[in-house]
Amino acid sequence: MTSRLRISHVQLRGLWSLGLAWARDHHDVYNALLSGALAGALAKTAVAPLDRTKIIFQVSSKRFSAKEALRLLYYTYLNEGFFSLWRGNSATMVRVVPYAAIQFSAHEEYKRVLGRYYGFHGEDLPPWPRLLAGALAGTTAASLTYPLDLVRARMAVTPKEMYSNIFHVFIRISREEGLKTLYHGFTPTLLGVIPYAGLSFFTYETLKSLHREYSGRRQPYPLERMIFGACAGIIGQSASYPLDVVRRRMQTAGVTGYPRASILRTMITIVRDEGAVRGLYKGLSMNWLKGPIAVGISFTTFDLMQILLRHLEG
Repeated sequence: MTSRLRISHVQLRGLWSLGLAWARDHHDVYNALLSGALAGALAKTAVAPLDRTKIIFQVSSKRFSAKEALRLLYYTYLNEGFFSLWRGNSATMVRVVPYAAIQFSAHEEYKRVLGRYYGFHGEDLPPWPRLLAGALAGTTAASLTYPLDLVRARMAVTPKEMYSNIFHVFIRISREEGLKTLYHGFTPTLLGVIPYAGLSFFTYETLKSLHREYSGRRQPYPLERMIFGACAGIIGQSASYPLDVVRRRMQTAGVTGYPRASILRTMITIVRDEGAVRGLYKGLSMNWLKGPIAVGISFTTFDLMQILLRHLEG
């Protein structure tokens, strides 16, 4: 009888430990979701006017220059008002909040899984698993939120008379172009997000690891995090930019007059009409301005929110 009770007691302690571990893991996921959502919202709102301007150039045959971009911003402000510079940002938030939340929390989970597999803790992953964790996180988030990205691109390049709100975009696309259109351009998105997310997370995590090693401080200062994030943004976006241009053309083909086509056909058309560099890298200089700001803000916000939430729990 005593041995039975002893076994039951041990089993109960084991179940209790498992329950605590399960609750802790789920709590970490919720914290990562919340931190990622806030990080994405702040980052995208900060650069929304530049992002909208970039998309307009990407989906047109107009030659890009800094002067033309500033002129477009200025005339948009004059003709449509200050807040028109953020047109489509509501759709961006509807997409970015779940996208960033899923991407950051997925990245934390992939780091844990790969860390256990390779016998490392998440922050100390070797280079290839670190790159893989970022790529998998980006792929997961893009797959789950792609239709929202297409809607945001449509709203950014059309006058407000065409689509009154996010739901109107969904209704018109499904009625006039078919539900399959909501995933038009998904393949170049996926091909682009793998190097983008992989290199972004890899660069940021690597710079933080090098900082710990050479500075002796466990946590970088916020400004240092911003710089690490800016470097991550430049590298990630430069590597995947041509596919970003192709994706935007495919997403907006129904409203800009361009015929629907495959990735290869779209890319050939851009190169033939506008040139390889001028066409496929159109707006990249603006991305070098907005990308580092956005990625720097998002990574820094995520890390600081995680630290704050752990501090509040403690």
